[in-house]
Amino acid sequence: MSSENSTTATITNRPRRLRRTETLRRMVRENTLTVDDLIYPMFVMSGEGQKVEISSMPGCYRFTLDLLVEEIAEIYSLGIGAIALFPVIPENLKDDTGSESYNPDGLVQRTVKAIKQAVPRILVITDVALDPFTTHCHDGIVDENGVILNDQTVEVLVKMSLSQAEAGSDMVAPSDMMDGRIGAIRQALDTAGYIDTRILAYSAKYASAYYGPFRDALDSAPKFGDKKTYQMDAANSREAIKEVALDIAEGADIVMVKPALAYLDIIYQVKNYTNVPVAAYNVSGEYSMIKAAAQNGWIDEKKVILETLLSMKRAGADLILTYFAKEVALMLHK
Repeated sequence: MSSENSTTATITNRPRRLRRTETLRRMVRENTLTVDDLIYPMFVMSGEGQKVEISSMPGCYRFTLDLLVEEIAEIYSLGIGAIALFPVIPENLKDDTGSESYNPDGLVQRTVKAIKQAVPRILVITDVALDPFTTHCHDGIVDENGVILNDQTVEVLVKMSLSQAEAGSDMVAPSDMMDGRIGAIRQALDTAGYIDTRILAYSAKYASAYYGPFRDALDSAPKFGDKKTYQMDAANSREAIKEVALDIAEGADIVMVKPALAYLDIIYQVKNYTNVPVAAYNVSGEYSMIKAAAQNGWIDEKKVILETLLSMKRAGADLILTYFAKEVALMLHK
């Protein structure tokens, strides 16, 4: 017997047996990406008949309300069941306290009503944060020394959440990272009779450099400083579990990790810690890096998109907010 045959004869475990054919690989696949996993973040702006591509996010657009509703009808027909709404607020409507955020006739409120009228079965998730509405573009009220005021901000976030719920939002999503805001919002919603309005908490939201293109989309880059006093330090993981535990105790229905790709370990830890659904946000910087590499011919775009999102499912995400949602839905329909 040759040395090669001798070596071969001693192998008893052959995992490759289950990789031989596509049918076998599908049968033993541990994780699968489906359209039901996807939430599509979308941008709405004032005006009519406009669809403006975001230069740093190729393939993503700011829509006026009329065209946004048309786009939502199309993506719903592809099986996407939820959208996350982000507004582009005109400068003349911004102030230091974000008061436009709870205007019952504001852009977000009008948009939610129009969506629910046109596509009533789609789940509308509304962002609860002040940065699109403030002149300084921070997520909270700022004092004369540049300090972000926690409790005063929470008061405004409560008003904002109630206004969105009244407009018909299915789920409010506080993304600000102020302490205690989940409990305050839950109590206010319940007291006002919105007991079925869900809360998707941005529980472990990091002060990340991956948000740049999103801030281009909303023109919401901070006018001074950064967000490190209220968003999490990228070096920390145990703190994420603390934040998640607090949000669940205060009434969060779903918790989220943001960003996703550089924080797969956090998604994994959060999934193992809790039994509530875990969302991950495949953020703008992650999206734009793939788009840029694809435009340069360096990667197979479709394969990289699917592999990237599957990594988030594998880490433990039950839901994924991703700007690739429509593309992926089209891929999965083929």
